[in-house]
Amino acid sequence: MATAAQIKALIESQLKGDDRRFLTVAMQIAAHAARKGQGRLADDIRALVEEARERGERRRASKPVPIAAPRGELEGLLAVSYPEIRLTELVLDEDTRQRLARILREYRARARLQAHALEPRRKLLLVGPPGSGKTFTASALAGELNLPLLVIRLDGLITKFMGETAAKLRLVFESMRKTLGVYLFDEFDSIGGNRSERGDVGEIRRVLNSFLQFIEHDDSDSVVVAATNFGPALDPALFRRFDDIIEYAPPTAPQVEQLLRSRLSPFDTAELDWEMVTRDGVGLSYADLARACMDAAKDAVLEGGSITTARLLACLEERKNLPVTR
Repeated sequence: MATAAQIKALIESQLKGDDRRFLTVAMQIAAHAARKGQGRLADDIRALVEEARERGERRRASKPVPIAAPRGELEGLLAVSYPEIRLTELVLDEDTRQRLARILREYRARARLQAHALEPRRKLLLVGPPGSGKTFTASALAGELNLPLLVIRLDGLITKFMGETAAKLRLVFESMRKTLGVYLFDEFDSIGGNRSERGDVGEIRRVLNSFLQFIEHDDSDSVVVAATNFGPALDPALFRRFDDIIEYAPPTAPQVEQLLRSRLSPFDTAELDWEMVTRDGVGLSYADLARACMDAAKDAVLEGGSITTARLLACLEERKNLPVTR
């Protein structure tokens, strides 16, 4: 039998229209019944809760995702886009691909998981060198889930005034509850650096402390993605706040060839020596490889010919000689 506190919580949540709390309390009652040996009653309650969650999920899925249009103070904090790319467009190692697929599977089935007091993976930390596909991954997750991608603009978030940055950060986390989406904190080390090593003033430390508290208590259905090039520089307290930590590495030779073939598939590559261009592309990032392909393709279109080995090698060499890639 439900306790007096549980009955009161059920009534309060119903009066306030708080469906999430109502169903959570119902699951607590089911667990209480199971402990009392009332297994049949517990199973019936769990089945009703799961049915209610799935019905609500179907209602939400049948409605178009509201267009995210940040207004007021949020306008300078969030940049919104609607990616159409999919996970299949990313060149990834099999382990990373499976982990991302698991995140999508859990998120899509979050109603079923929540019916059993379980939460899907939705707070992700992506770590890897520049151009390794972290931002592209966030876009692919948004595209797969048919959600807007909301990139937190650090230039609008971080200010020199005491307390103002933390207040803006609170607005971002409040937006996660109001507007469902994939929220990307790019260059995350700028606010997540190790508190014991960095020489910043107290304000940036307070920002990190605020972030730790906000993400710890975030119970929205939005996906939170933090991406950084400097994993070892992050504060140790951050790692346990994320549901999954995915590390990215520079592409291997097979991945280089896969990316080159994929990006150049719409063009004439009959004259390409794939072994040679693959060997020359090893050491470049995914982003640099993609840029070299685009440069070679543009030259081919403008000159009215095919993509030759010499042309692509020249474009790859050009990317290697850029100061930012050294």
